Amino acid sequence: MKKHQEKYQTLQAKNEEALLGGGVVRQDAQHKKGKLTARERIDLLIDPGTFQEIGRFVMHRAKDFGMDKEYYLGDGVVTGYGKVNGRLVYVFSQDFTVFGGALSETHAEKIVKVMQLAMKNGAPVIGLNDSGGARIQEGVVSLAGYADIFYLNTLASGVVPQISAIMGPCAGGAVYSPAITDFILMVENTSYMFVTGPKVVETVTNEVVTSEELGGASTHSSKSGVAHLTAPNEVACIEQIKSLLSYMPQNCESDSPRLPYTQGSESRPALDDIIPENPNQPYDIKEVITSIVDEESFFEVHGQYAENIVVGFARLAGRSIGVVGNQPLVLAGVLDINASKKAARFVRFCDCFNIPLLVLEDVPGFLPGTDQEWNAIITNGAKLLYAFSEATVPRVTLITRKAYGGAYDVMNSKHIGADMNFAWPMAEIAVMGAKGASEIIFKKEISQSENPETTLQEKIDEYNRKFATPYRAAHRGYVDEVIMPSQSREKLIFAFEMLENKAVTLPRKKHGNIPL
Repeated sequence: MKKHQEKYQTLQAKNEEALLGGGVVRQDAQHKKGKLTARERIDLLIDPGTFQEIGRFVMHRAKDFGMDKEYYLGDGVVTGYGKVNGRLVYVFSQDFTVFGGALSETHAEKIVKVMQLAMKNGAPVIGLNDSGGARIQEGVVSLAGYADIFYLNTLASGVVPQISAIMGPCAGGAVYSPAITDFILMVENTSYMFVTGPKVVETVTNEVVTSEELGGASTHSSKSGVAHLTAPNEVACIEQIKSLLSYMPQNCESDSPRLPYTQGSESRPALDDIIPENPNQPYDIKEVITSIVDEESFFEVHGQYAENIVVGFARLAGRSIGVVGNQPLVLAGVLDINASKKAARFVRFCDCFNIPLLVLEDVPGFLPGTDQEWNAIITNGAKLLYAFSEATVPRVTLITRKAYGGAYDVMNSKHIGADMNFAWPMAEIAVMGAKGASEIIFKKEISQSENPETTLQEKIDEYNRKFATPYRAAHRGYVDEVIMPSQSREKLIFAFEMLENKAVTLPRKKHGNIPL
């Protein structure tokens, strides 16, 4: 008889028990809700045969409220490491079939362990969240577990990429761990995030609201900006995670994966006709982006929030880059509070992880109005200014049309450290638009004219000839080159290649004080 047969059988039985989570009935209930189990999610995410589990037999330590009679191996979270497209990642996947995925002391310890390993070994952390919050039966011990995770999230921030997928309810303290991570993805109709749920909201404020309205994927992707991406189902969500990872390096000390690229004709003639003759007529900046970057490589994030600015990842000659572009189709591409916050966060992520930045600029200024001023457009606009100024990655700006006022400075101008600045011939770089400027500069002449409207138009034409061009900026070296739109891709490829080994040393300090 095989030696130690009984012990081997015990191990096999425990492994089988752990794989069941909260049991077949609860797993079936997950499936009926359109949700996958914790292990099914990992199987979709991690390359086949590479997942290595850590802490499979961990159990909770609680004794009160009947908890000493109910134990599940793994304690509601599957943790470990594996590979995604051949690259090491660490992962935790909460199991809703075990106490509703509620976080306990040992549940938290498992998550902390993989995060510590990720920092030591320089690899991304992916959290698949599906939890009702803190395990009430454990009281302050479970709260302490959350705080331990928050602390590790903060320490890991800027060291390794952190991605959070919300696969179910995420309430109370549970929402703050994803909030500290780099990207949040939500699944439509089955995932929710809120600090206080609909019942509490109704009790305290008398507002009647559904979970979907209060904290569903649509709400957080379009209204609050909490979610960067949404997906129609969990399979699509996991594919989005894989796509995101493909643009990122493993950690702050490495570079993003580079795809093979064979140089061909880089001219894009269609760009020569993309800007309308009428300077007030909009066009889609995404068409400019997709024409410039490698084919089918643009991956937009935060697409449904603050749509007057576009951010996302792309590849240029196989290199990963971050793209920030004003969107003339929405609010004429102005900068407002939400657009500034959205772009600033994206710029800081790219700077953390050595991802070069391409800025496409067509900005008429900051959005005026009491709503913007009273809600601190000054402080929020300064976030984007600070983010660009602080960034040490290669930074290239292309001015496609308008670059007015303080927004010109903020959108990665030469004066705040941009490395290369290009402009198209139709670019207008000035303090303000020609009409407004003429009304101020030539106010007396216009008012005294026999035909004020004709005089105003003459002054607008004069101002346009003198100032609404890229050449004054080019004369001063604020624009390095005025180029044909069709040349843009080629010029940008050369610029980023030239900047590949850029090195900048910032003044010695503990850290700056960004205007939060």
